[in-house]
Amino acid sequence: MTDQRVYATYLIETPYPLEKAAEVMAGEQSTGTFIAVPGETPELKARHAAQVVSIEELDAVDSPSLPGVYLAPGMVKPVYRRARVKLSFPLHNFGPSLPNLLSTVAGNLYELREFSGLRLVDLELPEAFAARYKGPKFGIEGTRKLAGVYNRPLIGTIVKPSIGLPPADYGPLVRDLADAGLDFIKDDELCANPPAAPFEQRVRVVMEEIERAADRSGKKLMYAFNITGEIDEMKRNHDTVLNAGGTCVMVSVNSIGLPGVAYLREYTELPIHGHRNQWGAMTRSPLLGMSFTAYQKLYRMAGVDHLHTNGLDSKFTESNESVTQSIKDCLTPMLGGYTVMPVISSAQWAGSAIPTYKAVRSLDVIHLAGGGILAHPGGSAQGVRSMQQGWEAAVQGIDLNSYAESRPELQEAIRVFGNK
Repeated sequence: MTDQRVYATYLIETPYPLEKAAEVMAGEQSTGTFIAVPGETPELKARHAAQVVSIEELDAVDSPSLPGVYLAPGMVKPVYRRARVKLSFPLHNFGPSLPNLLSTVAGNLYELREFSGLRLVDLELPEAFAARYKGPKFGIEGTRKLAGVYNRPLIGTIVKPSIGLPPADYGPLVRDLADAGLDFIKDDELCANPPAAPFEQRVRVVMEEIERAADRSGKKLMYAFNITGEIDEMKRNHDTVLNAGGTCVMVSVNSIGLPGVAYLREYTELPIHGHRNQWGAMTRSPLLGMSFTAYQKLYRMAGVDHLHTNGLDSKFTESNESVTQSIKDCLTPMLGGYTVMPVISSAQWAGSAIPTYKAVRSLDVIHLAGGGILAHPGGSAQGVRSMQQGWEAAVQGIDLNSYAESRPELQEAIRVFGNK
């Protein structure tokens, strides 16, 4: 969009008239206060006030979704109306700044006592943001080039146990997975620079095995090292990975925030694998926090190249419909035309490929399986091959059991994981 306003869409629930509730939102996040103050001129309000663009009334309920709503005198057994409300904010209130944008569109709104539910569901940003934030430096194309994987998903796994392995134990694990033909491995988000496995030692051990495997096979596995830490520490960790020949770094994006990701993007020479741990606190309540549609736009603009989305039929509370939409959101171009590579994980195995491909119709994903690879009875190599076969069946539109008839790796995956 070319105008100089930011548009934010919300799902709200309130016992007050919807028009009044929307005006309270607009006022709280721009020029308004509970009483007129000196300097609050009509001219200032005209230039800086947020505007109510639209109100779409939805359903109503008899009880509030969230506690703390204030009922004015005389409001006995009110009806709590729900609506989609779209507000617009003048860009000159905060400029093309992601942290200040977030303060505006997702600030004190959540605490307003007129609301028993409020959720940011989408954002539309002007081109000025694309001029300041360049988005993913590598994205899908750059990731594929570094991993040497085309025309299919990247098949990956996570180091398990999540925390506690000494550096010496990383060598045999990575050697096995690299020789198994795996495309991608990531550190667990719990393991960054713990005393049990200091970062520099871990990088050295892992990269020695990756380079040896590449010499044997001609293929260099991509490993996302968790560099999450203080600002200066992340720079040192990034440089350690780069100097060791690594091809990816990972950060817990909610831990370091939008400015941390944007700063990393400025100097990184490696793709940024964005892990969204803590995300559940922001989204699990359907009438609080924000949707992934809005969230991924912020972190995509800040510069992540990959972003976690959960997987279908996972161990988490998120519905398959929500996961599907999250994957599609990442693959939908935004300002600058860039996309980000969705990372599918949690309780995944070879059979997960068919419903995933049917839902999103894209191969531009990183598909992570922990137990689905590591616990395959034939070993990691057969676990990897079963994942590849699952995607082959999905793309060709062949029933999984039929495709497995001449493929023992897939047969065993179905036998072990098919009823879980």
